[in-house]
Amino acid sequence: MTEESDLARNRASRWSIMLDRLATTGRLGVGEASELLGVSEATIRRDFSELAKRQLVARNHGGVVATNVAYELPYRYRSSMADDDRTRIAEAAAALVLPGQVIGLNGGTTTTATSRAITAREDLAADGEITIVTNALNIATEAVLRPHVQCVSLGGVARPESYEVTGPLATLVLHQLWLDVAIVGVNGLSAREGATCRHEEEAAIIRTMIERSKQVICVATGDKLGARTFASICPAERIDHLITTVGADRGEVDALREAGVEIHQV
Repeated sequence: MTEESDLARNRASRWSIMLDRLATTGRLGVGEASELLGVSEATIRRDFSELAKRQLVARNHGGVVATNVAYELPYRYRSSMADDDRTRIAEAAAALVLPGQVIGLNGGTTTTATSRAITAREDLAADGEITIVTNALNIATEAVLRPHVQCVSLGGVARPESYEVTGPLATLVLHQLWLDVAIVGVNGLSAREGATCRHEEEAAIIRTMIERSKQVICVATGDKLGARTFASICPAERIDHLITTVGADRGEVDALREAGVEIHQV
């Protein structure tokens, strides 16, 4: 049984797989989805109905079609095959944080896991306050509950797909702050083309975080290495540490190391 078919038992995982396919093909039939996921057509029809109710897809005869919604499920809907990988990445990134630091975090599943790992560190709680600066509403909502964390939530226009705020308000606030470390998640990273993400407005916020930070830590699962997406964030040389998974493309890892990035594979 494949990893995808194992995941098919979980509704959120099925949704993630189906929306990923829709993002590429624009339409998905009941039979095709049933074969893709290894579940019954009745299950697929129920999934399609739920996705349509949430306005993530539009129903048509025999299946669903993509809407103008960006296909990045909010964190509460996601249950990825890379959850264990993200946990290891998050713990390794959190281990690089020092007491009293000001930490910038953009939105995303890996940075959300990293924020949780940082705020759970008992030694940081014992040594005084840390500050988390974030444009992710979900990260801020969790971090603000920690008594040893000062949480700075950036203002701006919220994207429901990722809980991130973007726009001139967020950028304006960031330009008034200095960060010790920016921990950033990306959609693609290569030695040649640097760090990239899918949306320019998000890239602009991450770029500003990096500009205002002494140190940059990139957290990315191995499948992101060698990939290039739409919007440029920064050249590889600007990244101090990359936390990624064992099994990432060896040639890309070596090229990033040659560019001056310290690689941590977990």
